Amino acid sequence: FAERMGLLYLDTGAMYRAVTWLVQQKGIDPTDQLAVSKSLKNLKLELEPCGKNPKVIVNGNNVTNAIRSPSVTALVSKIAAQGSVREALTAQQKDIGNTGGIVAEGRDIGTTVFPNADLKIFLTASTAERARRRLIDLQNQNYKVPSFNELEAQIKDRDKIDSTRTISPLVKAKDAKELITDGMRIEEVIQAIEDLFRVMVPE
Repeated sequence: FAERMGLLYLDTGAMYRAVTWLVQQKGIDPTDQLAVSKSLKNLKLELEPCGKNPKVIVNGNNVTNAIRSPSVTALVSKIAAQGSVREALTAQQKDIGNTGGIVAEGRDIGTTVFPNADLKIFLTASTAERARRRLIDLQNQNYKVPSFNELEAQIKDRDKIDSTRTISPLVKAKDAKELITDGMRIEEVIQAIEDLFRVMVPE
């Protein structure tokens, strides 16, 4: 959608995944919040436009694919719940968005990062649908694929952690438009988002 509209795309989830990847690479205990906080001191995190899949660079390392691994996915919610991590990344996200003309994706975008956004969309799908998509993603990336039930359980667990955390929990903004994407193809989702956008910004 961002590419079609000529807007900048900001995947904030990729940023939290990048920090999680760094914590793992450094062998830091993810429950040691002080150590995690210190790891952010010299962090250089860059998001580089690259067609439909922006590159994620951490301290000069291209981690675009690595941050989608099952090990990062399993840990990202616990890292993202930590105050120092959210403070550092939220500040960076706001700096990027200050110029406007941006499409941002993330679990607290409409409530914490950009509460005054012109258009907020709560993009969602059932747990079963998300598990199905995750299974396909893992297969396409040649990762070991858990059972469907395991994937569903992992997704439910992550949602619970994100929606009950003290700082910036996952909640639908009061003025957000909800879009349930079960059974929709990617192109159909993009078109639905564009339709909502066109209502807000008519040609």
